Amino acid sequence: MQRWKEMYKQKLTTPEEAAKLVKNGDMVVSPLSNGQPLALINAVAERIKKEENLVDINFVSGVDVRWFDLYHPDLVGRVVIDSGFVGPVVRDFVGKGLFTYTPVRLGESVDMVNRCRRCDIVGMVVAPMDKHGFFSTGTNCDWGWETAKNPGIRHIVLEVNENMPRTHGTNQIHISEVDCLVENTIPLVQLPEIPVNEKDELIGRYIADMVEDGSCIQIGIGGMPNAVAKFLMEKKDLSVHSEMLADSMVDLYYAGVITSAKKSFMPYKWIATFALGSQKLYDFIDDNPLVEMHTTRFVNDPYIIGKNDKMISVNGTLEVDLTGQCASESISFAQRSGTGGQLDFVQGAWRSKGGKSFLTLYSTYTDKEGKVQSKIKPVLTNGIFTTVSRTDVQYVVTEYGVANLKGQNLRTRVKEMVKIAHPDFRDELLFEAKRLNFIP
Repeated sequence: MQRWKEMYKQKLTTPEEAAKLVKNGDMVVSPLSNGQPLALINAVAERIKKEENLVDINFVSGVDVRWFDLYHPDLVGRVVIDSGFVGPVVRDFVGKGLFTYTPVRLGESVDMVNRCRRCDIVGMVVAPMDKHGFFSTGTNCDWGWETAKNPGIRHIVLEVNENMPRTHGTNQIHISEVDCLVENTIPLVQLPEIPVNEKDELIGRYIADMVEDGSCIQIGIGGMPNAVAKFLMEKKDLSVHSEMLADSMVDLYYAGVITSAKKSFMPYKWIATFALGSQKLYDFIDDNPLVEMHTTRFVNDPYIIGKNDKMISVNGTLEVDLTGQCASESISFAQRSGTGGQLDFVQGAWRSKGGKSFLTLYSTYTDKEGKVQSKIKPVLTNGIFTTVSRTDVQYVVTEYGVANLKGQNLRTRVKEMVKIAHPDFRDELLFEAKRLNFIP
C-alpha cells in the first residue's frame, strides 16, 4: 500500500498542470455524464483562452449533465465539441451547428474513438484509490475505461472524487497506468424524480403484462419506464442486464422482485455500463458485489445481450411510420439525443430465448400552433433520422395498445399500427396506407 501511496503523491497535480498535457490537434475523450472530469476540462478551457496558438482541440463525450467552460461560444472554431449522445446541456449548440454529433451505437462507441479516429488523452472521474493501487470508474465505465486501455493513448488523467461510488466489474485503472491525477470532490449530478402520468401507466401496464417471471430487464429513465417498474412489482425473480442503471431497479430489488436467481448469463449479477439517477442509486451500487460495470463493447453487444433468456428491452421513440420505422433521436433535422443503445438492445432481445423489445411513445403531440398531431405517420417526417429499422422493430406500444411488427408483412403492419394510433387519426392513416399501396 505504501508503494502505491508514494506513486499517488508523485502523480498528484493541479488541474492547471494536467491541462498542459493537451497539444494542438489533440482529441480528448471522457466518459458519459458523471464520468466527465469538470476540473480538468475547465482548466483546459482556461488554457485555450490564454494561449491563442492552442487550437484544433476535439472533445468527445456524451450525455452531458454539467456545463463546462470548454462549451463557451467564444471557443467555437478552436475547439470541436463532439457528442456521441446529445444531452440537454449541449442540445441547443448542436442544433445551431456550433457543436457536432457523431451517429454511433453505444455498443460500438469504443471503436468510434479507437478504430475510426485517434484518441490522444483520456480524462475520467474515479473513486479514491484502494489499497492495491486501483481506481474504480464508479458510475461510468461506458467507453472511457476501454479507450484508456488502448496502447495508442498518449496520456491518462484521472480526476479523483470522494463522492464517486466504488463499483465492481471490469472497470479498474491502476495507478501505474496513470500519467497524472487531480482531486475534485464535488457532488454527483442527480436526476429529479419524473412523475408518472395516465398515459405512462397505460403503456407500463401493457408491457408489464407481457413480462414473464424470471425475465432480464433493460429499462431507462422517465415517466414511462417508472410506470413499467411500478407494474412489475408483482413479478418474480427478475434480473438486470442494462446499459444504464436507474432508481426504479433499486426499488424493484428492495421489493424482492429483482433477485437475479434465474438469470441465465452471469447469474446473481447486475450488469451495466453506467448509472445515472439519485443518491439512492449511487449509495446502492457503492462497493456492492451484486453490481458489475463493464465496457459498452461488452454490455451492449447484441450477442452478449442475447445470452440472457427472456430479455426485456424497453426504450422510447419519437415517431413511427406505418411500416414500423422508428425515429427516436431527432425532431426533423434537429438532433435531440442519439442512437445510444436502443438498436443494440432491440437486436439483442431478439436473439434472446423468449426475449421481447418494446419501443414506446404517446400516440399524439401538440405542435407549436396548438394543434394535435399524430406521432404515427404514413411516412416519417421529412429529415427525421431512423434509429431502428422496420426489419428490427418488434413491439411498438402507445396508450392504445401493443403493435406486433416483427416478421409481419406491410398489410399486417398497417393494421397493427392503426390499431394503436389515436382514434381521431385512424381513418386518415388508412386512407394514406391505401394511397401508398400498402393495403388494397
